[in-house]
Amino acid sequence: MNTVKAKKSFGQHFLKSTDIAQKIAEQSLQHSCTQFLEIGPGMGMLTQFFVDKPIDFKVIEVDNESVDYLLTHNIIKPQQCIHADFLRISVPDIFSRSQYCIIGNFPYNISSQIVFKIIEHREFIPGMTGMFQREVARRICSPKGSKEYGILSVLVQAFYTTEYHFTLDEHDFIPPPKVKSGVISLYRKANYSLPCDEKLFVEVVKTGFNQRRKTLNNSLKKILGDAKLPVEIGLKRPEQLGVEDFIQLTKFIAQLPHKQ
Repeated sequence: MNTVKAKKSFGQHFLKSTDIAQKIAEQSLQHSCTQFLEIGPGMGMLTQFFVDKPIDFKVIEVDNESVDYLLTHNIIKPQQCIHADFLRISVPDIFSRSQYCIIGNFPYNISSQIVFKIIEHREFIPGMTGMFQREVARRICSPKGSKEYGILSVLVQAFYTTEYHFTLDEHDFIPPPKVKSGVISLYRKANYSLPCDEKLFVEVVKTGFNQRRKTLNNSLKKILGDAKLPVEIGLKRPEQLGVEDFIQLTKFIAQLPHKQ
């Protein structure tokens, strides 16, 4: 496919290089899925490496001009194209409530929302390979103790293992963004439910990191009330806790008298 003159759409920047697109596609196809959904295909730079594979492949695109381009240039068939917003569509119904993996060069301004929606519907999504703003990609993959480690890191890593593949420079895109990009993959864990109250787990993680400079005894005061955490955890800061630590913390809070 020749490089096309592309416009910036919903914070999206389109790849110039077919070599890079092929590299992303090859990484994506490592997922053991037979059904794939591409979010935000744009002009089809990544799409071209999936349409002829022996898989059930669909794209979802909200932009009218991109949809017209994909169809009029016969990059995809009409039945493969969903003209809709991924954040507003029923995720389980895309492949009739069966499993599928997600790929894409995600619009930077909604990439975190896409990830949260994947987590919400993880029952149907065993894997994802996508391109993000580098800072977001690193945040998703960061281990505890690092400065990038935060809410997104914990909530993703609670249900998926992560892998950072490679970084792309600004000049690899049309129009060039002001930031670098990172390609990552998520692989759903064998056990993707938590042995604790998941709603409370999310509340604990978000509340703890909202005041990340404070110790957990202080940052979680709104949740704890007059209670205190065990010394070995109460004096730590949230970035010092891994997923298992947050699970144990959630279990401790769940049994406090005012949480019963």
